[in-house]
Amino acid sequence: MEEQFSENSYGFRPCRGAHDALKQCQTNVNDGYVYVVDMDLEKFFDTVCQSKLVEVLSRTIKDGRVVSFIHKYLNVGVISRGIFEKTEVGMMPQGGPLSLLPSNIMLNELDKELTSRGHRFVRYADDCMIFCKSRKSAERTLKNITPFIEGKLFLRVNRDKTCVSHISKVKYLGYSFYRYKGKCRFRVHPKSIAKMKNKIRELTKRSNGWENEYCALKLTQFIRGWVNYFGMADMKVLLSKTDEWLRHKIRAIYWKQWKKVKTKFKELKKLGVEEEKA
Repeated sequence: MEEQFSENSYGFRPCRGAHDALKQCQTNVNDGYVYVVDMDLEKFFDTVCQSKLVEVLSRTIKDGRVVSFIHKYLNVGVISRGIFEKTEVGMMPQGGPLSLLPSNIMLNELDKELTSRGHRFVRYADDCMIFCKSRKSAERTLKNITPFIEGKLFLRVNRDKTCVSHISKVKYLGYSFYRYKGKCRFRVHPKSIAKMKNKIRELTKRSNGWENEYCALKLTQFIRGWVNYFGMADMKVLLSKTDEWLRHKIRAIYWKQWKKVKTKFKELKKLGVEEEKA
């Protein structure tokens, strides 16, 4: 199946990732495609038509036993919150170890359709953006592609979240876009910043009951991963302000742990604070 997948598909494929998808977005914007159809498929993993997926698989897999086995696997059901649920519709819960490959197989049909129509697009799993040069062109594209998605693939387009926007107004894979001196650049989207701060608050809660060393380890792991993922964004000021905010939180943790006045006095002196100031 991998051989059949589009060059514009980046999600959960060998030697491809979110950064590659973002670079392709950047290339499209630099080429003048500054309006996008930000496509949102409603409850994609829960509503995939299994018979359509089996039909697509059957075009490549000629051994009926293998196709039958896959169909049985999709139908086996799941245990959610301790309760067994049938999976007659949809694949399996999002995040399941095999839900990602069938999603790429199914949405490869959309990729082929967009390619045949000559559209520029970037898709990461079920997160798809179609690039156009004008708002009218983007609105026309949305109007024309929706019947294919709903009529041929039997998926639902979330009309509340699917929209036509200028590239500066969209959020994609946690990033936002802006243009500087005619070139497309990246920022961390405000929602991603808020999510990051909420995670740090969660990791530094006193109610966790963690030792300081373990808390420091968890913080370091999260921050390193976050900075690596958002490394393509311009965020020098953001990191500086976040560092200041985080250091304040860490100082507050120690200050509360010291409790008694004499403990605070002693610990401050250990840290090299002058006796009068302490």
